[in-house]
Amino acid sequence: MRVHILGIDLAKNVFQLHGVDERGHVVLTKRVPRGRLREVVAQVPPCVIGLEACRGAHHWARQFAHLGHTVKLMSPRFVKPYVKTNKNDRQDAAGICEAVSRPSMRFVPVKTVHQQDIQASHRCRSLLMKTRTALINQIRGLLAEYGVVIAPTPGKVRAILPTLLEDEHEHLTPLAKATFRALYEHLLDLEQRIEQIDERLGQLFTEHPMCQKIAAVPGIGPLTATALVAAIPAPQLFRNGRHLAAWLGLVPRQQSSGERVVLRGISKRGNRYVRTLLIHGARAVVSRAEGKRDPQSRWMSELKQRSGTAVAAVALANKNARVVWALLAHDDVYRRAA
Repeated sequence: MRVHILGIDLAKNVFQLHGVDERGHVVLTKRVPRGRLREVVAQVPPCVIGLEACRGAHHWARQFAHLGHTVKLMSPRFVKPYVKTNKNDRQDAAGICEAVSRPSMRFVPVKTVHQQDIQASHRCRSLLMKTRTALINQIRGLLAEYGVVIAPTPGKVRAILPTLLEDEHEHLTPLAKATFRALYEHLLDLEQRIEQIDERLGQLFTEHPMCQKIAAVPGIGPLTATALVAAIPAPQLFRNGRHLAAWLGLVPRQQSSGERVVLRGISKRGNRYVRTLLIHGARAVVSRAEGKRDPQSRWMSELKQRSGTAVAAVALANKNARVVWALLAHDDVYRRAA
């Protein structure tokens, strides 16, 4: 029997395959090691392959697409309800095969290698930023034990720490100075690596016309623009701008029943990194809207007075996501309202 839908449970070394025919009858159940997965899938006639959007999923999706298959990625959260009885690799693969056949299923777009290059740079930068913050907090905490208090900003730490290492500080022993000197050198190394990534992303921003188009929107800079390009493979995958905003988790989370409609905070689904960048950029715009007379600034100022800065920032981030979709979907340029 010919395989119509093939569900593959991805793993580190051993993969589970579950295939069904057009009537839904099981025709293939097989465990395959990593080294033979592409070979085995190549022997299957072109069909629909379902994968969970986890580590390595985009790589395998591109590999299977080159073999002529139609590959669809799904969020593991949407696949879980289709897993029957106990959880194991066979049941997971069967659940994936069942979920991918649902007409109402929402799929994850497959990233290109170029998009993954950009995303990898952003992920590396995010990791270095977290490490730098942890290192600064460690330095400040240790110095506080010696009676030295520094403000929690990278600039203050960079300015004050060298003077403490050079001066004959009464509370810092030679051993303590050696410890803080090593931490200071580590901090400088981290900041140098962050600057190198920022330069690469800045060069990418100047060379990519789509990034330049997105960055014209207030609240979106080079960092957010490149992150959006890496996250959104094609605007046609979304029916409208609201769907993009919902995909980024910038819409209210609804808990309604009957005629009782309850809207809570934003859903926070989708790409948390891109959502954070959009909200931070919007917060900067909202903070500078006071006193301006253009329609958007007046709208932000009124919303800020009614609901607070956080709500106004999220509302602007939602609006910017919709504008970004319109610019990309219609190949248009941003025009500020007069």
